[in-house]
Amino acid sequence: MKNLRVGLLGVGTVGGGSFEVLWRNQHEITRRAGCEIRITRVADMDLAKAKALVGDRAEVCDDGFSIVNDPDIDVVLELVGGYGVAKSLVLAAIEQGKHVVTANKALLAVHGDEIFAAARKKGVILAYEAAVAGGIPIIKALREGLTANRIEWIAGIINGTTNFILSEMREKGLPFAEVLKQAQALGYAEADPSFDIEGIDAGHKISLLASIAFGIPVQFNRAHIEGITNLQAEDIRYAEQLGYRIKLLGITRRRPEGVELRVHPTLIPAKRLIASVEGAMNAVWVKADAVGHTMYYGKGAGAEPTASAVIADLVDVARAFAVPAGLRVPSLAFQADAVLDTAVLAREHIESAYYVRLRVEDQPGVLADITRILADGGISLDAVLQREPDAGEHQTDVILLTHRCIESAVDQAIAMIEALPTVLSSAVRLRLEDLD
Repeated sequence: MKNLRVGLLGVGTVGGGSFEVLWRNQHEITRRAGCEIRITRVADMDLAKAKALVGDRAEVCDDGFSIVNDPDIDVVLELVGGYGVAKSLVLAAIEQGKHVVTANKALLAVHGDEIFAAARKKGVILAYEAAVAGGIPIIKALREGLTANRIEWIAGIINGTTNFILSEMREKGLPFAEVLKQAQALGYAEADPSFDIEGIDAGHKISLLASIAFGIPVQFNRAHIEGITNLQAEDIRYAEQLGYRIKLLGITRRRPEGVELRVHPTLIPAKRLIASVEGAMNAVWVKADAVGHTMYYGKGAGAEPTASAVIADLVDVARAFAVPAGLRVPSLAFQADAVLDTAVLAREHIESAYYVRLRVEDQPGVLADITRILADGGISLDAVLQREPDAGEHQTDVILLTHRCIESAVDQAIAMIEALPTVLSSAVRLRLEDLD
């Protein structure tokens, strides 16, 4: 097998980590791949930074397209990020007949169908293990390890920034804004953290996992996404009292009517293994018919954990280099002609249990009025918690946990409850998943 010559686009955190890990572990990687994998050219707009990293170990330039068009490059490693020039570079590399490895979940979530189709047409490999959950090999597990199974659902903590924030809020009882500043000071959150805290990053990732699990097109634009910016410390505290923890989960579930695709803060039982995932760690829980429950845990970001996945993709490319395109593992696990345009269900058709917190007058009959509205809407209760009012107060919090129901029914019931004169503020509603 001939040696694999790689052109690296971008020497940021992941690009720099990938270069160093590949260089450091060259001997072990060669033994596994059956050939030498070497980054021979590197492109970055910051030439000084690139040269400081690479030294004389590779040629450095500031023009990514010169690498894409270089006939001596076998694989383009795209670690630029974003939707703009990265898309042009990836499509140009594919058009040149080069295999592509990327960690760019945003690009694939938004433009994946176009890019996967281009790769199929040219018969090249598009590998993207590092795009979801950093160093955790969840894509390989879904695409290959669980290929005998019918996947039922996936629930993942797939954004380390938000998991760190929620862990700190729970452990220290601090408000969201204060913990966000702490996360930024520690480098867990960007100066503009909106992609993380608004759930967009997790939405990109769960959209890709849904496609691999269910054999459907990538449909990020249809995902229901809520972040953690409005989450209150008291709801985390009440959840703990009821035996639950709140995590930002990416969830996709197969249902007879279609596929659920959503990201939102979620109550999960504290006894579930995924509930104990703290700090900036990631975890993905998969339920399949044959194997049952499996969970994949590890670092979801960082230079070398993500580089681990990037280089694993390079090894896969090396192993499959001479394999005819029709015999390779499909990018989205299913053969192209077997991908189904299954409907992604709208938010109002989501089926879940719910946590509802209400601020109410402390007087007789209030709870009876609320439960009557819920019962009329076909919503049954699993638990009720009513806090004793503080001395001298005449209002209190009521917390309700419902059984599973359709979200549109909850919408209607909450609108009627909020109209009651004894209900003093808008309801706080969070979804609850037992993950059983």
